Amino acid sequence: MKDKEKIALFIDADNAPAAKIDIILSELARYGVVNIRKAYGNWKSPCIKPWEDVLHEYAIQPIQQFDLTKGKNATDIALVIDAMDILYTKDVDTICLVSSDCDFTPLVTRALADGKSVLGFGERKAPMAFVNSCSKFLYLDEMQNQGQTKQKSEAHIKCDTKLMNLLRQAVEASEDDDGWAQLGTIGSHISNHASFDQRNYGFEKLSDLFKAIDSFEIKKSGSVFWIQDRKRAKLAVV
Repeated sequence: MKDKEKIALFIDADNAPAAKIDIILSELARYGVVNIRKAYGNWKSPCIKPWEDVLHEYAIQPIQQFDLTKGKNATDIALVIDAMDILYTKDVDTICLVSSDCDFTPLVTRALADGKSVLGFGERKAPMAFVNSCSKFLYLDEMQNQGQTKQKSEAHIKCDTKLMNLLRQAVEASEDDDGWAQLGTIGSHISNHASFDQRNYGFEKLSDLFKAIDSFEIKKSGSVFWIQDRKRAKLAVV
């Protein structure tokens, strides 16, 4: 039996919602065991009192950082230093970063270069460079108490050019000679080059997202879903 993935969790308490800690840990449990749990901030500040209230319940180690210089954030610097130390001194498979305001892109790219997976959690205001660099990133401000998001309409999805291009390219790269692609292969292709998660659009499964878009045709063979780009299929016929 393969050992469970070892995960190190780093929380920027100044820039993350404590109310979502259940969702974060529940998601991480799908990947492995969170052996290291640290939260950084000025614990004398009333702004992060919600995090202080959950530290003991979730066995999170608080790391104190005083606001020594106005306008400068010592919290994210301390977080990066600790994360780099752990990368080189501890046996971890995955790094998890919880933050919305700080851009941890250099840390993410360094961890990826070392063969680690990087999971990110934050709100929509998180820097896109940080979001896109992660192996996977989930938006906490859109997740409800049950861990679900409100589903986006087909019109909203089709207006998202970046998403539509990502889906079409993944289908095209995975399709067979008849223009059909297995859903599992599509998902693997997407995860290899994008921090995509269908739950950010309100769909629990990737198949549900494809079903919501009439640009794709879906069929099922046994337990396997197959996807076809309707536009490409029509061009092939012509």
